[in-house]
Amino acid sequence: MANRLAHSSSLYLRKHAENPVDWWPWCDEALAQAKTDNKPIFLSIGYSSCHWCTVMEGEAFSDTEIASYLNDYFLPIKVDREERPDIDSIYMQALQMITGQGGWPLNIFLTPDDRVPFYGGTYFSVEARYGRPRFLQILEALRSQYDNAPDKVAQVRSQILGGLQQSAQLAAGDLNAADLNAGIYACAKTLMPFDTGNRFPMIPYVRLVLQGDRLLDHSAADDAANAPIDGWHLAHQRALSLVKGGIFDHVAGGFHRYTVDPTWTVPHFEKMLYDNGLILEFLAEYQLSGQKIPAIERAVDKTVAWLKREMRSPAGFFYAAQDADSFTSEDALEPEEGDFYVWAYAELAKLLSETQLSELAAAFTLTEAGNFEGKNVLQRTESGVLSESIETALDKLFRLRYGAFEHDTPLFEPAVDAQMAKGKIWPGRRIPPVTDTKMIVAWNALMISGLAKAAVAFQRKDYLVLAIETAGYIQQYQQVGDTLYRLNYDGEVAVAAQAEDYALLIKALLDIQQACLSFADYVPMAADWLESAIALQTQFDDRLGSEQGGYINATSEQLIVQERNYQDSAVPSANGAAVVSLVRLFLLTENLDYFTQAEKTLQAFSTVIEKAPRACPSLLSGLDWFIHPTLIRTSAEQLDYLSQQRLPTAVVRAEDSLPSGTVGLVCKGLSCQQPATSIDMMLTQIKQSQKFG
Repeated sequence: MANRLAHSSSLYLRKHAENPVDWWPWCDEALAQAKTDNKPIFLSIGYSSCHWCTVMEGEAFSDTEIASYLNDYFLPIKVDREERPDIDSIYMQALQMITGQGGWPLNIFLTPDDRVPFYGGTYFSVEARYGRPRFLQILEALRSQYDNAPDKVAQVRSQILGGLQQSAQLAAGDLNAADLNAGIYACAKTLMPFDTGNRFPMIPYVRLVLQGDRLLDHSAADDAANAPIDGWHLAHQRALSLVKGGIFDHVAGGFHRYTVDPTWTVPHFEKMLYDNGLILEFLAEYQLSGQKIPAIERAVDKTVAWLKREMRSPAGFFYAAQDADSFTSEDALEPEEGDFYVWAYAELAKLLSETQLSELAAAFTLTEAGNFEGKNVLQRTESGVLSESIETALDKLFRLRYGAFEHDTPLFEPAVDAQMAKGKIWPGRRIPPVTDTKMIVAWNALMISGLAKAAVAFQRKDYLVLAIETAGYIQQYQQVGDTLYRLNYDGEVAVAAQAEDYALLIKALLDIQQACLSFADYVPMAADWLESAIALQTQFDDRLGSEQGGYINATSEQLIVQERNYQDSAVPSANGAAVVSLVRLFLLTENLDYFTQAEKTLQAFSTVIEKAPRACPSLLSGLDWFIHPTLIRTSAEQLDYLSQQRLPTAVVRAEDSLPSGTVGLVCKGLSCQQPATSIDMMLTQIKQSQKFG
């Protein structure tokens, strides 16, 4: 018999609808019931494409003995972190206090009267493994502790609540320009070493290092490595790892979540919209910073094709994610991780000519033994242009996977559950992974920004059209009256927008506004997008602005603390993104209130910037914009040229009434330099304003 989650809009929650666990969604009724029954709350948080969340659903949460105990002695609540990042953020921080690390599934136990944690963990196994007790033993011990040792529970609860409250009440201070350079160095170290690097894309970090490289003293020694830090080189290595590594789907486009090895060979195969939006934006910015790499342009183009083919709804928005797992056959009982994406040497030998196989093996990691459970994840050996023969071979792999050949046209309806995935959606193809088809405003905003930046960097108007259409959907359907909504399920909006939705959407609107200036027939539209950003910023200020400075994550009486997000995780921090947009709005409108607001936000987080810079690269980017704000006023004739320049902390404004003989006016904040009478003079002024070394 299905439980309460059967009618949920969330794919993740519906995956647990057939569990014997008597799940509740997070709601007032569930919280009140726990208090009435004096049952500790077992809060389990995850998301639909999370591999270990899926494993635990099929193991512990399907075990009747565990379910019976949970139902009798706890009140179990399921939360989709993608629906409620405000809840996830609080309890992830609590979990890190308890265990020293976090991750999903996030399983945490709360006292029923005040929802404060007293124990937590991630994956719990049905059987005892790796020196850990079985999940049922943990449940029995925790219930016994709750009943028989209330003082101990109260002590842990008090410590956790105190830590959460202290973290939420940040001490404001003065801004220090020296903190910017120190923060860039700290974030650069997070990306090191050069050759292998971190296994996650970590785009907020690499974007900051690329942006801030101009401020670094490349002759100065790094204390730890006794060598100068080269931010551009770090960005270069990360770009190569992304477009050459197994993290990229070289056959059909799109980037996977992360790699499980430091050589960027074998990925965790889920594809998330937010990762792909962030990566597109970084690759576009890298493209404008120096060396042009053919593999980058190919990866961007293939990713946009994947978006159109598999991730775009007929209504005009982008879906949230695709699972890592897929079924090997219609008779398979359980899906296999990565099966949709990997290649057995034997099947390639059968599909390709001997020459094609040889060329493919030279251009990619391809062996009979394979590099992932006897099969091959493709990883490029070079970053140049692939030969026509190799591209033809990859097209054959595309047909083998999809059963047809249309790179940017939908080939089948996305599979939204396991049964649909195993149905005959398309003959002669592999069974696709499940797609989470919900629309999330923040994630769509990240993709809008990526497309807008890529449109400029690669001079692809079609990318900008896609960004504009997506933004138009959000404006038309997610704004209902005076409320912006975070989610959309099959045409129905849900959950009021949170800080990350507002901050990232405002940024996206401004990115479109600037991109419009790079295409002559879109220049007149720039003013409309600026107006939209201004209106949304006003709504953001009214809904989530904090008197302490910055923005709270969300408004809800159910939350035990009011957090103001400043830490970058998979998604950039809301307050970091907000600062950059406020400075950009100041430059474009010359309204000092925005600049004052940016300063107050930075002051609110100044202690974090000084003492924990590795936690907040987006805030550091905002500090860079605040210290080096640059407005370039120029004529329409110069817009194309400027669009191909590296402008880390500058915005461009097209003006018709420049002084005679002038190509542009460069202003740093409130101070303008003398009118530039040549392109070279204007570029020199721009570099001086942004402190290029």
